[in-house]
Amino acid sequence: MKILYAGSALVVVGALSAAAFWYSQKDDQFVRLDGGTFLMGSDRHYKEERTAHQVTVEPFEIQKTEVTNAEFAKFVAETNYLTTAENDLDPKDYPGVDPYLLKAGSMVFAQPSDPVDSQDFRKWWRYVAGANWQHPLGPDSTIDGMDNHPVVQISPEDAAAYAKWAGGRLPTEAEWEFAARGGLEDADYTWGKDYDPSQGWKANTWQGAFPNTDTKDDGYHGTAPAGSFSPNNYGLFDMAGNVWEHVSDWWVPFHTAGAKTNPQGPDMTMAARFANPAFGPMHVVKGGSWLCAPSYCLRYRPAARQQAETSLSTNHIGFRIVKDVTP
Repeated sequence: MKILYAGSALVVVGALSAAAFWYSQKDDQFVRLDGGTFLMGSDRHYKEERTAHQVTVEPFEIQKTEVTNAEFAKFVAETNYLTTAENDLDPKDYPGVDPYLLKAGSMVFAQPSDPVDSQDFRKWWRYVAGANWQHPLGPDSTIDGMDNHPVVQISPEDAAAYAKWAGGRLPTEAEWEFAARGGLEDADYTWGKDYDPSQGWKANTWQGAFPNTDTKDDGYHGTAPAGSFSPNNYGLFDMAGNVWEHVSDWWVPFHTAGAKTNPQGPDMTMAARFANPAFGPMHVVKGGSWLCAPSYCLRYRPAARQQAETSLSTNHIGFRIVKDVTP
């Protein structure tokens, strides 16, 4: 079911890799990373981020921002693509399921007015028929005036289809995390070891008691225009917060130990072992979102990871793409 960025630059990343690597601006949308070795995962935070291990990735180009509504609209205009949220489900495939849940639609955050049990996500998520990328909160909502916001209500299937059309692909989890870290060693965040809001907001996240109070101290409730906060050291925007981002890896709730080169993640069969049969194998999302709060979901960090259903979308998940390059 459902930058320190200055044109072309040479960056030496201390002991992070035996070889220096380069990043440069290829065009206005992508940054080229010439690969390197880093410590992926974290042993300091949530259990699904363990075990931290050494990973090497080869060169690739990565989009500077999340894919926006305007970019996705161009894809749809040229291909007539219908997202998973715009397709009804066949009752024959889902016997006994509430007919409302079979209507085209997706998941929408429904902010409760009073404190609720923070361990029960059903208190703030609703399935809304008619919610999709053009109507992210439901059929009466719109993205008018939001061309530069990240597109949401996108499933992994939708993101992969866009990436193929655009001449790219979804990043692997390793590539995404390498890019998000920006060459920083032993740093919990994309900008360094600590987060002190008194020094300025560095990402679009949740302020206040989640899920009933968002004070919007960072200026936003919901998505922010792509690139509203400072980039990381590779010139990449919103690698923390704003929207979770799809990657190509199947989900299992851990990392296997040992050094790896260009890991592609577990196969679907392995992922199925850790999935509810009603939903099937999940995919990985990275980076946290505007719904992440220190008291509930401290996941606006490079190592953070969560799972997403293959054919289900929400209004806090988007994506960016990568392209292969010659070393």
